[in-house]
Amino acid sequence: MAMTEDTVPADYQPPTPVAPRRPGRVHRAWLVAAVGFVTIIAAAAFNSLPGLLIDPLHEEFDWSRGTIGIAVGLTVALSGLAGPFAAALHDRFGIRKVCAVALSVIAAGSLLSVWMASAWQLVLYWGVLVGLGTGSMAMAFSATITNRWFVARRGLVTGVLTAAGASGQLVFLPLCSWIVENHGWRPASVTVALAALVAVPFVWLLMRDHPADVGLAPYGSDVYVEKPAPQTGAARRTLRVLRDASRTGPFWLLAGTFAICGASTNGLIRTHFVPSAHDHGMPVTAAASLLAVIGVFDIIGTIASGWLTDRFDSRRLLAVYYGLRGLSLMFLPMLLAPSVHPPMLFFIVFYGLDWVATVPPTLALCREHYGADSAIVFGWVLASHQVGAALVAWLGGVARDVTGSYDMVWLMSGGLCALAAMMALVIRRGRKEEELTGVAVA
Repeated sequence: MAMTEDTVPADYQPPTPVAPRRPGRVHRAWLVAAVGFVTIIAAAAFNSLPGLLIDPLHEEFDWSRGTIGIAVGLTVALSGLAGPFAAALHDRFGIRKVCAVALSVIAAGSLLSVWMASAWQLVLYWGVLVGLGTGSMAMAFSATITNRWFVARRGLVTGVLTAAGASGQLVFLPLCSWIVENHGWRPASVTVALAALVAVPFVWLLMRDHPADVGLAPYGSDVYVEKPAPQTGAARRTLRVLRDASRTGPFWLLAGTFAICGASTNGLIRTHFVPSAHDHGMPVTAAASLLAVIGVFDIIGTIASGWLTDRFDSRRLLAVYYGLRGLSLMFLPMLLAPSVHPPMLFFIVFYGLDWVATVPPTLALCREHYGADSAIVFGWVLASHQVGAALVAWLGGVARDVTGSYDMVWLMSGGLCALAAMMALVIRRGRKEEELTGVAVA
């Protein structure tokens, strides 16, 4: 919120200009973004597992797909619900400490699952531990880095950091599917745990919490911003921001569209595409490779979406993204077959370009409407994304158990995406970023 004469404290000092950087020197913000990219890849490694392990866990423990879906759904839901609290914890303890702990928790949950023997252990290790860990490393983490370190190129940086999750899928899906196929699911789970642990030293040694830590202004600004004091009462602040945002219409529209986004990506395709393709006779390794291809084009689509978000109306971009996604899902039941054919490849490329292209315009709309609280608001919007994904991860498994097919799930998700496209168009315009933050773009 912009400060007025009535709200400016008596001891307020305006931000002081800093000397321009020497020509040719790369701003430290880009190193922080690069470390964030690597960290998100490591945290996203676990996301490649659930779709690969549904059938092996079903065969070994005789757990229903609905039961496994509960654990997967809880992982996704908690990863979303932890996001807004993690954004507040970043303000209280710093990005570096929170991320190091989160990566360790992900590794612990993945390792402990190797020795599980009951369904409640799956729910505890995957649902609770991994869910909380990935939630602290979710898109709210990207929003915090972007908001603190960048004034210019925010849409592009958001797109790049969001694409890191797809890069993790690209790296780990083929590897984990090969491990599962040849050595079983336990070595794959250990691999994911080791990936999270390897990232911890990079975070601790190279990540910095704020540009002021290294005496710099944010990238794209010549105005030095003092590092704010640690904010106590992270939980209270998070809930207060939710209370205030929930009184506004744009919050519910953004939360609703993002819930549908999560339902049609993490909940649907990431969790159920491999077993659905396997139902039609496609080998698991081939289906997993198609998901990895989605990751390739997701990187391209998300970075391109960030570039477009810097230049075009975010509401119209969202409407286009959701509309095209819904249309593609309507055709998917007709494309599934024992082998990979050109129409299926077209779907994979198309869906990959649209996978999380919705993130940069959604985050931009949060900044327009909620200013300094936008990272926490986006955390709550992300929570709705993960709740939507959790519901479909569970209901998709139930639908498969009851009907023997995923066809109804694909069609209903396509209809929801069409609804999201219409919701995006009625979001009102927000204020310009400079009015909300008080920081001028250089």
